[in-house]
Amino acid sequence: MLFLQRDGWEYVEHRTAKEAAMIVALTARGEIVLAEEFRPPMNAPVVSLPAGLVGDEGPEDSSEAARRELAEETGHAAERLVRLARGPGSAGQSSEMITFFLAEPAERVGEQAMHDRGRIRVHVVPVAELPAWASRREAEGAVIDPKIWAGLYLANCVQPRARSARHRKALSRRERVG
Repeated sequence: MLFLQRDGWEYVEHRTAKEAAMIVALTARGEIVLAEEFRPPMNAPVVSLPAGLVGDEGPEDSSEAARRELAEETGHAAERLVRLARGPGSAGQSSEMITFFLAEPAERVGEQAMHDRGRIRVHVVPVAELPAWASRREAEGAVIDPKIWAGLYLANCVQPRARSARHRKALSRRERVG
């Protein structure tokens, strides 16, 4: 990490990769695939969308990184990968840009990468039950990354034609529950 200052503003920049891919992985059963990992800055487990740096393991574009990270962190893969949006992850703290992808239908096709086993816990949660599930996890001490909700919003509103009627129905049920 580089610690930089511009016009009196302090921020960080990754040395190896300046972009991340974040994946909204939805199963054919209306579930979302999430990753839970202890994060030292939070001093707590953080539940988030599967994500990772683009190009930190060699040359790749953001869609290749999204497929790689989904497989490494969760053991899942998806037939379709659709770019949803790109923007800053924390504009006041970091120069990192995040590209959101919709991966569907996500299916478990193997094991997590060896370096993620025992470090990242995978959750497959019905989208309709996600608000209640997230509240329970928070009560247990986990931090819920709000980019989960942003990713679901993008998946529901930005690319509705890219998704099946089943996923739209599951996402609308979540809105009624939440």
